[in-house]
Amino acid sequence: MTSKAVFYHAGCPVCIAAERQFVDALDPSQYRVEVVHLGEQRGRIAEAEAAGVKSVPALVLGGLPFHINFGASMADVKG
Repeated sequence: MTSKAVFYHAGCPVCIAAERQFVDALDPSQYRVEVVHLGEQRGRIAEAEAAGVKSVPALVLGGLPFHINFGASMADVKG
């Protein structure tokens, strides 16, 4: 059985580098990863915030947000 992981990002260079590094490192037999580009999927910003995402890039595993480096605050993402 796999767990869901959601990687939220805004498309900045920090986010893209983190996506490559972290998403590729997750074992696909353990996690099914969904990548959400909040710049392109603005309707999912509230979902990210509800999951506890304060800045992107962030990876949500088991309902807990893990903030990776600092690319942009959610206020910046919202514009």
